[in-house]
Amino acid sequence: MKVLKIIIQIALLYAFAWLGGQIQEWLHLAIPGSIIGLLLLFVLLLCRVVPVSWIEAGSTTILFYLPLFFVPATVGVINHLDLFAGKGLLLVAIVIASTIITIIAAGHASQWLAILTERRRGANETIDRVEQMQAELEEKTSISIRMTSKIAQDERTTRNDKQQAASASSHTKDASQAKLYRKKGTQL
Repeated sequence: MKVLKIIIQIALLYAFAWLGGQIQEWLHLAIPGSIIGLLLLFVLLLCRVVPVSWIEAGSTTILFYLPLFFVPATVGVINHLDLFAGKGLLLVAIVIASTIITIIAAGHASQWLAILTERRRGANETIDRVEQMQAELEEKTSISIRMTSKIAQDERTTRNDKQQAASASSHTKDASQAKLYRKKGTQL
């Protein structure tokens, strides 16, 4: 199953290279079709039209065997040694300069990606902190609401107890006044 998945993903990568070649032919561009296909794939990956999971296993497999793809180019250079005859120092200078330029470009690109990743990580951490604070606030709010309703219920209970006590007190007062009137009535 894994082999079939890799074959399908490599076929998808080949389809992008073929599509780039067709675009190059239709528009008569000086850029190679495979480069146009890769740029098209890159744009579709950035826009998330094509998920990375669709090409991940296939591209990893191709990258694993990448050194083998340089063998034909090297053999081709050996077939044309007469073009390079007498230009050894110039070739050494070109190789050194291109290596330095590549190292500098790769260093800047990796620093830029590290900064971008750090910013995203910082943004994600900020979002996590905000969500945590919201959860804590909701918890404290619900506790506050429960405490407020408990206090209000206690106040109602206290008010009812006072009213019952006052009512009982007025009944007792009325009863004692009635006794007092009765006593006075008998004394009169």
